[in-house]
Amino acid sequence: MGLKRKLIIPGVDKKLLVRDATKLMPDLSRRRFLAGGASLGALTMLTGCDVNDSFSAESLLAQISKFNDSVQAALFNPNTLAPTYPESAITRPFPFNGYYSVDEAPEIDGKTWKLEVRGLVDNKKSWTLEELYQLPQEKQITRHICVEGWSAIGSWTGTPLRHFLKLIGADTRAKYCWFQCGDQDGYNSPLDMATALHPQTQMTFKFGNEILPTAYGYPMKIRVPTKLGFKNPKYVISMEVTNDYKGGYWEDQGYNSFSGS
Repeated sequence: MGLKRKLIIPGVDKKLLVRDATKLMPDLSRRRFLAGGASLGALTMLTGCDVNDSFSAESLLAQISKFNDSVQAALFNPNTLAPTYPESAITRPFPFNGYYSVDEAPEIDGKTWKLEVRGLVDNKKSWTLEELYQLPQEKQITRHICVEGWSAIGSWTGTPLRHFLKLIGADTRAKYCWFQCGDQDGYNSPLDMATALHPQTQMTFKFGNEILPTAYGYPMKIRVPTKLGFKNPKYVISMEVTNDYKGGYWEDQGYNSFSGS
C-alpha cells in the first residue's frame, strides 16, 4: 500500500487556504465545491494530496489553478460566440489598460514593423503591415472584460486569426499560439489552439473605423472576446505555433492561463 503524502505548512490558516483556493476556480466548479462543503478534504480530491497539512500553500494553489485551466478548457465550446453589440453601446472613451501608463506605451514605426512567424508553420516569412492590411477583414463589437473587475465595449476590425493560421500552413494540432509584444518589458502570452481557431479571435488593425491607436496596441493586437483582457496582447511583434507551454507575463505571476471570460 502506498503512503499518502502529508505536507506541512506551518502557521497557515486552513480556512483561509480553502478560501483562496476557491477564488482560482471557474464559477461552475466554485459553486459545486462550496455546495460540497468547501473543505480541505475536497481539496485533497482535487489535488491528489493529503492536505491535512501541506508543505506549501503556493504549491497547492498552483495545483488548483491548473485544475481551473483544465476545467475551463473542457467546458470551452469553440462554436459558441461571445455577445455582440450595436454601435450605440460602444464605451467612449474606451479605457487604456496596461501595467504602465499610456505615456509609456510603445511607439512602433509601422513602416518598418514586421510580424515574425515562428514554430510549427509551413511559411515562416515575416509580414509587413501593408501585407496584413490586404487580408480579408471583419468587424466585431464585443465586450472587453478586465480581471480587475471592469468591462468596456469596443469596435474592432481585423483578420480572423484562424484565417491567418491556415494561410501560413500552421499545424493546428499544436497546443498553443504564443505571442510576444513590443512594449518595454516584452509582454508575452500563450493562447490555446482551440481559442486561436475561434471565429471571433482576431488579428486587430482598427479600433472603430480608425487605424488602431497606440493606446490600444498599434500596429496589431490580438482581440480575444472569449478571454479576459490580459489574454488580448497588444503591440504584437511575433507569433509562434508550438506544443511547448512557454508561460506569459501574468501567467508566470500566478494568473490562470486559460482565463475565459
